[in-house]
Amino acid sequence: MQYTDHNVTEVTTFVLKGFTDNLELQIVLFFLFLAIYLFTLMGNLGLILLVIGDSWLHNPMYYFLSVLSSVDACYSSVIAPNMLVDFLSQNKVISFLGCATQMFLAVTFGTTECFLLAAMAYDRYVAIYNPLLYTVSMSPRVYVPLIIASYVGGILHACVHTVATFSLSFCASNEIRHIFCDVPPLLAISCSDTHTNQLLLFYIAGFIEISTILIVLISYGFILLAILRMRSAEGRRKAFSTCGSHLTGVSAFHGTVLFMYVRPSSSYSLDHDMIVSIFYTIVIPMLNPIIYSLRNKDVHKAMKRVFGKNMFISKVSSYS
Repeated sequence: MQYTDHNVTEVTTFVLKGFTDNLELQIVLFFLFLAIYLFTLMGNLGLILLVIGDSWLHNPMYYFLSVLSSVDACYSSVIAPNMLVDFLSQNKVISFLGCATQMFLAVTFGTTECFLLAAMAYDRYVAIYNPLLYTVSMSPRVYVPLIIASYVGGILHACVHTVATFSLSFCASNEIRHIFCDVPPLLAISCSDTHTNQLLLFYIAGFIEISTILIVLISYGFILLAILRMRSAEGRRKAFSTCGSHLTGVSAFHGTVLFMYVRPSSSYSLDHDMIVSIFYTIVIPMLNPIIYSLRNKDVHKAMKRVFGKNMFISKVSSYS
């Protein structure tokens, strides 16, 4: 929908064009992404409940992991439900306010995940460098402010881009060639000068990416030195196993975000960017619970304790 005032047509709603107009393909994509979204919710919420329910997992490492799971569940929920509705609807309209809200929440949770992954790298460094003083060094006075700062950083970053983007004029077209309201596709349809917005996107997102990646690299540099000093082969194996999952998650997330945002505007391809954005907003939140629990013996033991105990209780109840 658009309204005209003094020969200037202003956009009041947007249309999310998505992947395709092919109805049969949209139905296939609906069921595919519905399965991914349900698996994402079950995996992340299950991991949160596991950390809450098992006292052996009550330590900073798993508190960070549970917060990361909550961010992933929220991140996916900002994008997936609206996308699923659009697959089955001919009216793919989103209001101006709804678009701004979706962008704000998506940038908030995406940036929060960047900061959390950096904080988790520091947590791993403390745990491996001085394991005997781990619970003292990573007390609630340390990890709680780190978690809060991650959220605050995400909110501030989202405020900058949301205000800057929706201060522009949208008068030529309201069709967004994307699955959700993201910064690059909105800049592409604005009829204002977006040079300042492009600089904000490149430099602020670039600074956040580079600074958080540097924290991860420096932390793992010290971790590697600590591992090389270990005399026990079992200790080295356990340390590498613990850090391997985090490095996998960091590489997957930051690799796609760097490709999406920290590059010249001339290299943008909305079709390619749509596929990449699906990976870091939908696929990675689904993979993270698998990545962080697949080779984690503590999580495996906790699952046996929690689910084994629940199965025992249910059997006793059935016989009583």
